[in-house]
Amino acid sequence: MRERFGVVEDRHVLLDSLAAVSVQPKDVDVIVLSHMHFDHAGGMLAPDREGAAPELAFPNAHVVVGSRAWARALKPHSRDRASFIPALQPLLEATGRLEIVEGDRSEVLGDAYSFHLLRRPHARPAAHARRNAAWPRHVHGRSGPRRAAGAPWVHLPITMGYDRYPELLIDEKQALLDRIRADDGWAFFTHDEHVAAAKIAVDEKGRYSATNAEAEVHWS
Repeated sequence: MRERFGVVEDRHVLLDSLAAVSVQPKDVDVIVLSHMHFDHAGGMLAPDREGAAPELAFPNAHVVVGSRAWARALKPHSRDRASFIPALQPLLEATGRLEIVEGDRSEVLGDAYSFHLLRRPHARPAAHARRNAAWPRHVHGRSGPRRAAGAPWVHLPITMGYDRYPELLIDEKQALLDRIRADDGWAFFTHDEHVAAAKIAVDEKGRYSATNAEAEVHWS
């Protein structure tokens, strides 16, 4: 599995990052997964122990995932079958704390959060926190999954090479970026080595760009 997914670290980087801000796995209440690919859901697993069965890393967390993303993980297409971790889905189901979101609201998160379904290349939600919520900023997985994997992808014509419906995803990306701007929110980029979060700007020619970029994000 390490070879397949190109994992080069010898430690659980997510757990290390949480520990650096004094968050232990048992402290995590809710985890929102935009989709079930290994690079977004693989951190759900505890560090591997030789000879032991896979275990979840967050013993108390409710896990929220969109219904289409979950269905894709259970019955993946041959195009991305290798991107899923087969052992993960049964482990999540067994906790009794898995919520499959059908619409734009999550029972676990409540009305302070809503979800936007972005359909290409898979159906996956981007969560959005209203300004009067306890978390007073937007939360967008890549500002629309696979639409803005990094800050350069905010520019509307830029798309990922494996997106199958580029015109549709550009329309969806623009609608989501406009919503972020309207709420004075932040876009988060989980595939950008240099920019963790940024505001969204539009110039006089209608070109979208990331501004006020933050290399790291720490919540108080």
